[in-house]
Amino acid sequence: MLYRCLLLLLLLLPLASCRPASAAQSLDVRIAVDGNEQLYSARNSLTVDQLLASAQIEMGPLDRISHPLVAQIADGMLITIRRVREEEICDRHNIPYERHVLPKEGLPSGDRQLGQVGAVGIEEACFRVVFEDDEEVRRVLIDEPVIVKAPIAELIYTGPEQSVTPIAIAGRLSYINHGDAWTVKDNTINKQLLTSDHNLDSLVFHQSEAGATLVFTSETDPTDDFFNELWIIATDGGAKAQRLTPSDVLYAEWRPRSSNTLAYSTGERSVGTAGWKALNNLWLMKIDLESGRTLTIEEALPESNGGFYGWWGTNFAWSPLGDRMAWVRPDSFGLVDFAGRRPITLADYAVFHSASTWVWLSSLSWSFDSKLLASTIHGLPVGNEPAETSPIFHVAVTSADGLYSVPLSTEAGMWSAPSFSPALNTNGNEHSAGHIAWLQAREPHNSMNGEYDLMIADRDGSNRRSLFPPPGEEGIRKGDYGLAPVDFAWSPDARHIAVTYRGDIWLVDSQSGEATQLTFDGGSSNPVWTL
Repeated sequence: MLYRCLLLLLLLLPLASCRPASAAQSLDVRIAVDGNEQLYSARNSLTVDQLLASAQIEMGPLDRISHPLVAQIADGMLITIRRVREEEICDRHNIPYERHVLPKEGLPSGDRQLGQVGAVGIEEACFRVVFEDDEEVRRVLIDEPVIVKAPIAELIYTGPEQSVTPIAIAGRLSYINHGDAWTVKDNTINKQLLTSDHNLDSLVFHQSEAGATLVFTSETDPTDDFFNELWIIATDGGAKAQRLTPSDVLYAEWRPRSSNTLAYSTGERSVGTAGWKALNNLWLMKIDLESGRTLTIEEALPESNGGFYGWWGTNFAWSPLGDRMAWVRPDSFGLVDFAGRRPITLADYAVFHSASTWVWLSSLSWSFDSKLLASTIHGLPVGNEPAETSPIFHVAVTSADGLYSVPLSTEAGMWSAPSFSPALNTNGNEHSAGHIAWLQAREPHNSMNGEYDLMIADRDGSNRRSLFPPPGEEGIRKGDYGLAPVDFAWSPDARHIAVTYRGDIWLVDSQSGEATQLTFDGGSSNPVWTL
């Protein structure tokens, strides 16, 4: 029986070996990518990653896929791939410009004049932008927008509606208004424009002793080798300004008792904060007033580093007799030794660190007899602050011989700018009486940005009183830090003081305090007043 079973099994084996193997199962999978959908047939054992490799489809680092790469494929599966990329895109758009209608001296009331053509600015903002299949899906700002080109405001000037009150004045008062030189002679209604094609920079603006000639500096194009030019112009009207030889001038002043001698100091263009670097020199130059030609020139002080913050420059002041000259630096002041060609120090103090692009210098004012110098002194700290940041400034009077220095007003403020009046003249008899005026800070510990009152006293500091503005009115504020150290000027007869207030020139009666507004457009500064 066993034999018969084995024999049957042997007969069946050949038949089994001849039967065909069943075909392997095939799966249909679709892949949607790059805008196309393709059908693929694959074996059951493949993963999604293996199928993509066999189809030669590569995934980018940011691409998104509908199924995990390690998942097994299944029949009828649809695999979707979304191409993802990031780009940094910077967009620019226009910034509209503003239009300002401003009053301007010299235009009839109601008239209009285009002062500056407006221009749109450009702002750029950069974004990180995410695209999926070339469609933007997300935009994120990378940083704050940057102004590539600032808009330029359109300026339209109109004639002021106000008119000046006629008041008789002594001598000639000149001032800067919107970059032009103006002058007033004998009466406030006699305002006259002297320049219209110069942009005065306020570094130099000085009138000769007889009031016949102005010297001023005007800005140059930023591409020029020098930052300003020195000019003179006759004040009688109709004259053409004459350019002088010096350029890069930081100080210039007419010498008293001499009609055609100028003292000046220069610097050089620099990429520093002020745009210049002072040479701290001093030159005396005689010129031909009609042509501006240099007749003689003499070096009074050689170039020097100028001490602390010397890059800003040394300022100077002639005595009324024209025989001596004072100098001032950020930490001291004194006299020029013309014979020795060197500075002699009368007083020193700590520099003031403004943490800005300008440097504080005291103003200097000679008494009419050339015996005294009025100045502002940087005082000692009130607490533990460094001496360079002390908020204290005093008004002091120093004898020109250096024998004494006395405080006239303590904690007056950094812009106090004390100024002696001219000699008083009573019934034709000149005597030694006189006054002194200064600006008194309302908040002495915040005098850099605070308000001031115009004070007046006898020459020895007695009988002091507040002269302007009236009680309850806004105080005087400094408008051009570091450039014009004095914001007021005495009339030659000591009857009036011209003071810059709210951007306009006001005439204040030194006895009654009565004030008359001379300009009305908020663009005036640098009053100078001589015979």
